[in-house]
Amino acid sequence: MAQAPSVADRISRLRENENLEEAARAVLKHLGELKRPYLSEFEEKLLGFIEQEYGIVN
Repeated sequence: MAQAPSVADRISRLRENENLEEAARAVLKHLGELKRPYLSEFEEKLLGFIEQEYGIVN
């Protein structure tokens, strides 16, 4: 069974997108600076929304 990508991997994949808007970049920067290995429910929704908007599917 494949392991789900880590938060850092998910953020890295999104940052590779050249068309990423500044607001999305700011959210990803903040999420990347968190000092914990998990996201809150709200943070997870934000990251998932950005992934959907840019066609990144887990």
